[in-house]
Amino acid sequence: MNKPILEDQLNTASGARSGVTQPMHSAMQAMRKVPEVTVYFWIIKLLTTGMGETTSDYLAHQLNPIIAVALGGIGLAIALVLQIFVRRYVAWIYWLAVVMVAVFGTMVADVLHIGLGIPYLVSTVLFSVSLAVIFVVWYMSEKTLSIHSISTRRRELFYWATIMATFALGTAAGDMTATSLGLGYFTSGVLFAVLIAVPTLGYWLLGLNEILAFWFAYIVTRPLGASFADWMGRPYSLGGLGLGTGQVSLGLAVLIIGFVGYLTVTRKDMKGE
Repeated sequence: MNKPILEDQLNTASGARSGVTQPMHSAMQAMRKVPEVTVYFWIIKLLTTGMGETTSDYLAHQLNPIIAVALGGIGLAIALVLQIFVRRYVAWIYWLAVVMVAVFGTMVADVLHIGLGIPYLVSTVLFSVSLAVIFVVWYMSEKTLSIHSISTRRRELFYWATIMATFALGTAAGDMTATSLGLGYFTSGVLFAVLIAVPTLGYWLLGLNEILAFWFAYIVTRPLGASFADWMGRPYSLGGLGLGTGQVSLGLAVLIIGFVGYLTVTRKDMKGE
């Protein structure tokens, strides 16, 4: 039997068996490279989406756009190398990687629209297809899309490819509703706040598949956080509050550091600890 499939079966049966299964289950938990999905997970995820949006905009206006993208790519590469080669989940390394994905994913979506002139609708469709392809290849290879099984190098690579695609897709979708459809940043944020309730209610009330609910919510958090961050950072003339992208980025960074520091001390994002 394929080893990853066997590991999934052992994880599923861990509560029903004793003896060899429980030690194996504990070992697999120790090998996991992602945090437990708790309320803290979603709070930090939303904060990173907003920070990624405003930080990308800030860098693009303060630096030459090409240099900004290059720096974003270098930062992402360093963060992913740290995450991939660490042996188990470490809060600050994991969330550093997510922040850099948020920043660079925003840059990729903006380059397609601003640099190449591709409409947000087209890039939204493009990133949707890319994400679907990643999901199909991941499932065909591993027979699961569950983040609870990210315990091998190959699965982790699939996971981060998916994360990158969701951030780029969310950026394009958020900008499409806010600008191309003319909803504005605040209204766009409200729209995605309503949409994120769909998988939540579907999971708790209608028995929606857990994996489908997770990834649906993960995608929607990107335009949700980014829309409200844009609303706070953009000038009045563009429908924002005029706080400035730099100030919003700094404030979100402080909040992220605070939450990650709390999780590092309490370990509330690690199952069984």
